[in-house]
Amino acid sequence: MAVRLQKFLAEAGVASRRACEPIILSGRVRVNGEPVRQLGSKIEPARDKVTLDGRPVCAKRKLYLALHKPRGCVCSRKDEHGRPTIFDLLPKEWHSLYSVGRLDFASEGLLFLTNDGEFALRLTHPRYGVRKKYVATVEGPVDEALLAQFERGVWHDGDKLKAERARRISSGGPQSVVELDLTEGKYREVRRMFESQGLTVKRLVRTQIGRIKLGELKIGRWRTLTPTEIKTLLS
Repeated sequence: MAVRLQKFLAEAGVASRRACEPIILSGRVRVNGEPVRQLGSKIEPARDKVTLDGRPVCAKRKLYLALHKPRGCVCSRKDEHGRPTIFDLLPKEWHSLYSVGRLDFASEGLLFLTNDGEFALRLTHPRYGVRKKYVATVEGPVDEALLAQFERGVWHDGDKLKAERARRISSGGPQSVVELDLTEGKYREVRRMFESQGLTVKRLVRTQIGRIKLGELKIGRWRTLTPTEIKTLLS
């Protein structure tokens, strides 16, 4: 059965479907030895030979993992500063996977990894509105007025940052604990929201993506997502 070339590349784990488009336009992809630069071109995976930069591209078994990312590691395969990475926690045969979105070095919690570019796109592109839930431990008091402001939106370095929902779990003494639901996934979004109000996040944990919760998954451990969970995330 014929499929679009960018869909085939995404399903082979090259990149998301959107990210595969400039790769095709650049002429790096060949089908049966001929460069293909036309978006929307179709191939028959069982018959056609596809290469990227001269290397064969084959359809892969799709993998979907949930990882409890620890604090103090990065989401890249390698780090120029020699810091630990999430791939140090995985079997070597799964080092070709890539993270679905990221958590920064100091953050922890639920992270998905996959070789399915379409799955990654559906969970990270703002138009799909997949909710991510975070629990932030913050220095100082956080009142209801501030939470309402987060739901209206705040500005930081020219970006409008907005929580779909913000609620206080606890407050009192030197710290507050706040739960926020976000859908856009901008760079360091939660930390920047609090920074815009002069507050510092001491600990940040992502506890849920879509309907999938971190649950009892221990720090540094991973598990495969079930077919039902994958279907739920894509619905």
